[in-house]
Amino acid sequence: MSFSVDSEIGRLRQVILHRPGREMLRLTPQNKDSLLFDDVLWLERAQQEHDQLARTLTDRGVEVLYLGDLLAQTLEVAEARDFVLANTFNENTCGPRAAEALHGLMQGLPAAELAEILVAGATRRELQERVPVADSLVLSLLEDDDLLLAPLTNHLFTRDTSCWVYGGVSINSMTKQARRRETVNYQAIYRWHPFFADQEFPVWSEGLAAGPATVEGGDVEVIGNGAVLVGVSERTCPQGVERLASRLFTSGEVSQVIAVEMSRNRAQMHLDTVMTMVDVGTFVKYADLGMLPTVTLRPDGAGMSVTRHAPEDMHRVIAQALGLDDLKVLTTPQDSLAAAREQWDDGCNTLAVSPGVVVTYERNVATNDYLASNGIEVLPVPGSELGRGRGGPHCMSCPVLRDPVPAL
Repeated sequence: MSFSVDSEIGRLRQVILHRPGREMLRLTPQNKDSLLFDDVLWLERAQQEHDQLARTLTDRGVEVLYLGDLLAQTLEVAEARDFVLANTFNENTCGPRAAEALHGLMQGLPAAELAEILVAGATRRELQERVPVADSLVLSLLEDDDLLLAPLTNHLFTRDTSCWVYGGVSINSMTKQARRRETVNYQAIYRWHPFFADQEFPVWSEGLAAGPATVEGGDVEVIGNGAVLVGVSERTCPQGVERLASRLFTSGEVSQVIAVEMSRNRAQMHLDTVMTMVDVGTFVKYADLGMLPTVTLRPDGAGMSVTRHAPEDMHRVIAQALGLDDLKVLTTPQDSLAAAREQWDDGCNTLAVSPGVVVTYERNVATNDYLASNGIEVLPVPGSELGRGRGGPHCMSCPVLRDPVPAL
């Protein structure tokens, strides 16, 4: 089997999701900001909502791969376990005394239990009950319920840390400290899990090695016709985009990367929070986004050409990349207050399961009705709890395989 995502709208065949688990019980009013959530959530209801998302996809013939299962199965491989533990429990993260003891403890755990701890995190009390460490300065300065290993609450948003671009995968370096350990888990999965290890595919970014040249998957939209749209945002920097583009050009599958200059704020943290593709040549777009400057990168011999475009040319530039005369841009007619509410609730964060068929949060009634009135089939799912981390169906899904779109 080969993996490929050459558009945002081709029929979705396989996708990675992460069902929220015990890591969400670590969220408190005191730590939610550092863990990048706007509120604590009700886990049981969030799981029900996520299960509905998964059912909506499987009912459309999509195979759902759960991140927790992939990680547990990967940790059965000795080299993978060594890699993950070395990058999770070390003297820089835990201090040398605690790291030695905790590394030994984790080596002996069953893979499923270890996978849960790596995602859910662990408090000082939980770790000391298993392996007492008396001579650790780090542990001595923690209270019993303090977290020595932080939870990975944002694993919920599977697209950001890895994204498939045409025939390869970008394992992304993350901007925020709370998300950097996610990259460790994905690197292990793509290198050692049998589902991926037995296949050959290019890796556009090696995650940890990328360092501060960050790209996050919510900013990367594979629009087809050899083109990729990338937001330069709060979370994705120009250095990361240029490096990604240079590697994509070596494949021959990508002929241009269009960088969109965005505001650096949380409400528009990624491109997919304000604009996503819903059909051939058709995008849904946040009303107050406006027109933004774009920069087109193209391969040019051993280097690349860089062409900057004025804001008013944004739609024309994207249309030309698709080989079209113009775009169909759906912007819900509503006042600025209503538009801001639906954007905050991920009204434009749609996941296409096939051309013209998208999954959305049900609470964005105006946007959903407007999409339907323009011929888009809307598959609404609940998201009152899932949305507390500011991410919708597009954020919560990492497509691995899509069918090609004829004559895109």
